[in-house]
Amino acid sequence: MRTIDWHRKAWRRRAALGLLVLLPAWVASSYMAGALPTPGNPWLDDATVLVFGILTAWIAVGFWTAVFGFGVLLRQRHVTPLIEDAPTSQLSTSKTALIFPIFKESPERIAGAIEVMYRDLDKSGQLDGFEFYILSDSDDPNAYIREQWAWAELTRTLSAFGQIHYRRRRSNIKRKTGNIADFLRRWGYRYEYMVVLDADSLMSADCLLHLVRLMQSNPKAGIIQTVPGIILQQTLFGRIQQFSNRLFGLMYAAGLSFWQLGDGYYWGHNAIIRVAPFVEHCQLPRLRGRALLAGDILSHDFVEAALMRRAGWSVWLAPELSGSWEETPPTLVDELKRDRRWCFGNLQHLRLLFAKGLLGTHRLMFVNGVMAYVASVFWLLYLLLGTAVIAWHALVPPNYFPHGHGLFPVWPIWHEHLAVLILATSAVILLLPKFLGLVLVILQRRTALFGGWGHLAASVMLEIIYSMVLAPVRMLFHSWYVITSLLGHRVGWGRQQRSSDHRHWVQTARMHAWCALIAVSWSALIAALDPSYLVWLLPIVIALILITPVTILTNSTKAGLWTRDAHLFQTPEETHPPEEIRALGRALGERVTAGFRARTGFRAAFIDPYVNAVAVARLSATARRYNREIDLTRSLYAARLLARGPQALDRGEQLAVLNDRELLTELHNRIWTLPEDLARNWNLNDE
Repeated sequence: MRTIDWHRKAWRRRAALGLLVLLPAWVASSYMAGALPTPGNPWLDDATVLVFGILTAWIAVGFWTAVFGFGVLLRQRHVTPLIEDAPTSQLSTSKTALIFPIFKESPERIAGAIEVMYRDLDKSGQLDGFEFYILSDSDDPNAYIREQWAWAELTRTLSAFGQIHYRRRRSNIKRKTGNIADFLRRWGYRYEYMVVLDADSLMSADCLLHLVRLMQSNPKAGIIQTVPGIILQQTLFGRIQQFSNRLFGLMYAAGLSFWQLGDGYYWGHNAIIRVAPFVEHCQLPRLRGRALLAGDILSHDFVEAALMRRAGWSVWLAPELSGSWEETPPTLVDELKRDRRWCFGNLQHLRLLFAKGLLGTHRLMFVNGVMAYVASVFWLLYLLLGTAVIAWHALVPPNYFPHGHGLFPVWPIWHEHLAVLILATSAVILLLPKFLGLVLVILQRRTALFGGWGHLAASVMLEIIYSMVLAPVRMLFHSWYVITSLLGHRVGWGRQQRSSDHRHWVQTARMHAWCALIAVSWSALIAALDPSYLVWLLPIVIALILITPVTILTNSTKAGLWTRDAHLFQTPEETHPPEEIRALGRALGERVTAGFRARTGFRAAFIDPYVNAVAVARLSATARRYNREIDLTRSLYAARLLARGPQALDRGEQLAVLNDRELLTELHNRIWTLPEDLARNWNLNDE
């Protein structure tokens, strides 16, 4: 497809989408204006209609995106013209870097994924075109040593020294973007492309090779983003998310690709990037000052895609590429923590909305990303306005002659049939895409991959019910995130939780107590004002009150495994797992069996000869100079460690010691000659 062709086609499709979104929003707003009780307060009525129109437009975007995706996938054609027109070609001699920016992640998981990808590329005969980089920002000494040892063991097992690299930054400024920028400054010139992966990512050799071929055959492509499938979920929450992603996610992604074409998204991982233009054009600004939403840009990926397009390089979303996977937060609590960071990052895009030179499409993407969280504020505002309307009619005596004295009074009227029609239409817009996903699987005869027709239908219904239960909770939490972000609350950078986290009833109840309190207070207020309206609020109230037991249930790995045994929420990766996923399971099992965790950590860097040798070998002869930044001398460090053991130093001091080549060697030799009373601090008798 020629460049001018996809540009013209993109504008036609986006114009059609705009009409399909704005026209129903206008019609729905008109119906809402007619459904409100009359006569009423004009300010309240106008605000309610306006907010409802915005919400209708928002959900219509998702609806039509799903419909477009359904149509494209039903025709079983390539979604992305980039792939449709790409000739079959051999790989050139250009090198591709596979980079894993990490922050206190599980080194077993990372090493397992790299091993699978390395062996898969080796089997394809194309291994020489790729190199792996583990780029650590971990500021915990135990995590640092575990990562280092995992890298050493992995490269030794695969005989891959010089092809699998590990680096830990001493200063993790600018988080993930700073980590990638550091890599590009040091080694970017060696590579034509880089594939950015998360710590929980996995990609097949076929997918990687396809991405490289697409880059080589499309010299103006800057970024090609795959659509990762979710895998390896065991909690009930994770399995529901995994099922939803696999059944509905591809349809939505196909719809996005349909109307974005070469102005697509970049999601920050499982994507290939052309290094030279990325280095030249995608340096992120720091939002300066103490102003609203200042600091490093957290949602960097959308901005990098916009900068790449501003420079004239296309960005493509390629849903049809299989062999790209990731994991997801295993519990609702962990998802909400992640959403806190994403919400702040997306709101920062408001400060970039009118940046010079950005394309209109990416400005709309910024708005779309902001609305992903601000929509919750609009939903909450809509409910509050509805409550205010009820309060107005309950507490303010009606004016039977709003236009002056007349022969006949104007009686208050509520057009209940219009309200029911609006509710039914909203339900169709929200739920029809889910049934389209089910229909698509049936028409494509893939129901067996999801556990069979009966189990698939039951899974879809249970997923819909669960989504309805979670919707009010997400509304409140996301609204709180938006409000606190706009009030200046900064967001920290914590470790991404990727494994199940059991939480007790008391802890969970405390976390959700404010949601239940709002629900009870709200329903009591409505009941006092006009009990007949309570039926409209009841689903929200019940969901908020039940969120604690629902959270406990969905946190459960036992419940998740029960649904797997019952063939519920199954995905093709479970019923017919690809070899790469099976290989990852074997690799992780071998590392657990080998007692990986027990052997590594800060203590092991001094008492284990192999771990110590790896730690020393990775330090340059001048590494000790960094220890001069702290007040304590080397001799004081040594004395405290020898006298009191590993716990004698705080985290910063431990990292300083681990960066001192001479001190590591000296302490390793001296610890093994300590008298028995001091040796107990190091548990040498257990070795």
